[in-house]
Amino acid sequence: MPSKRRPVDRESAEAMAIQGLAFLAEEPARLQRFLLATGLEASDIRARADSPELMSAVLEHLASDESLLLVFAASRQIAADSIAPAIRALLAPPP
Repeated sequence: MPSKRRPVDRESAEAMAIQGLAFLAEEPARLQRFLLATGLEASDIRARADSPELMSAVLEHLASDESLLLVFAASRQIAADSIAPAIRALLAPPP
């Protein structure tokens, strides 16, 4: 049966990424893994928190680890399969 899920727009994708960053920051080990995987420093996050590149990096990091993705999605009541469309929405050129 085809999904009736609405497409993820840029605003929803940004909100999801902010929730993802908050989720990572809730546990220092999670945030440290993200920083190591991306090569970012904590100061980079503060300076670039609203950039599409950082937001997509957060969602890509969550999507790269299925167990982490499922914990995030459950904790924020987000459909895990909405992460990939959110990444695409963030990477698309603004209208």
